Amino acid sequence: MNTIQEVFDWLQGLLKFGIKPGLERMEWMLEKLNHPERRLKTIHVAGTNGKGSTIEYLAQMLMEAEQEIGTFTSPHVSDVKDRIAVNGKAISDDDFISIANKIRPLVEELETTTDYGQATEFEVMTVMALEYFAKVAYPDIVIIEAGLGGRLDSTNVIYPMLTIITNVSSDHTDILGDTIEAIASEKAGIIKSGVPIITGATGEALEIIEETAKKKRAKCYRYGHEFTSKNGVSKLDGEQFDFQSPFLTKEALFIQMKGKHQIENASFALMALDYLYFFFGLTVELDDVKSGLRTVAIKGRFEQVSERPLIFLDGAHNEHAVARLSETIANRFQTEDIHVIFAALETKNVKQMIERLEKVADRLTLTSFTHPKALSADELESHVTLENYEVIPNIENVIDSLYQNSDDSTVTIITGSLYFISEIRSVLQS
Repeated sequence: MNTIQEVFDWLQGLLKFGIKPGLERMEWMLEKLNHPERRLKTIHVAGTNGKGSTIEYLAQMLMEAEQEIGTFTSPHVSDVKDRIAVNGKAISDDDFISIANKIRPLVEELETTTDYGQATEFEVMTVMALEYFAKVAYPDIVIIEAGLGGRLDSTNVIYPMLTIITNVSSDHTDILGDTIEAIASEKAGIIKSGVPIITGATGEALEIIEETAKKKRAKCYRYGHEFTSKNGVSKLDGEQFDFQSPFLTKEALFIQMKGKHQIENASFALMALDYLYFFFGLTVELDDVKSGLRTVAIKGRFEQVSERPLIFLDGAHNEHAVARLSETIANRFQTEDIHVIFAALETKNVKQMIERLEKVADRLTLTSFTHPKALSADELESHVTLENYEVIPNIENVIDSLYQNSDDSTVTIITGSLYFISEIRSVLQS
């Protein structure tokens, strides 16, 4: 492969193999590469929602302290290379092509085996990331986001210095199980012996994480117990709060990411930072903490992309995320008309997602996008009870209608699948 497009096409071709939980293919490829994952200092982050924000808060604070931080995240919003980054800068085209050419023969050899079969796109991206960080970029710390679940996720080949499980709610039930207990058990599968776990899980999910941590002799830091946030105040430009852990108290912290759930995500990162300081001697001054938190702004996370008309993009891709988004809308826009544009994958509980959105929406537009598992706008329509709604199957027509019919009293929220957000963001930019 000589061009970046050839690599993209190869990876795109692997998507047809879908999701295949299990670590055997990963272990086979990593053995062939002499285990690059063992050369890295890593932090593993799982959870139903909030993983990307938590990673970004932690990475930015560490970068302010002049640490080189690698991140492996998914899915991407703009460019597949964004998933693999050091200090916020995506892997270069040359390195991406070079690593892909090194990995592809292994993928093709793996396909011929009778025991393992074809690797998936996410497995290949994970191997590429580990190889890049270990043998090309050499960051001080790598923060790795679990793709799906945890126990059998391809990222679970690492032995991290710290583990974070942000929260647990119902999602990917076709793979992880249809109960909170089953889903929590899968996510708790990333907990390693003696490696501390930071979590915002509650209820039954927290009990399972606590039980797993106890069996693994891993110290468990729980949001609202060992560490917490308090004195939260929502402002026009973000959120202000205080943070308290078993080690330190930090006051008057500020994030520009909006919503109370973002305070929680920032708190997971702050707890991780305190742990790294007290057990690994990694010092980050308070000014760097505040600067790092204030800097974070993530594409597709309540991202304002237009002022007139006022448009926000938010990848609320499951019921729990939609609930958090609805709460943020209700708190921030109490007098404005709310126009919600929505599209989702067939694997999601769209009925409950639409029910929640209808509680805050004055007008609803249903649409679709190009992902093979995207529901059509007509399929979404069967779940609508709001009287003021419309069906526009084509994204370009949605945007045309939006700019023709919006006024200064309307706030437009475009939400649903992260793949939808990525696609419509590209259309808006062009």
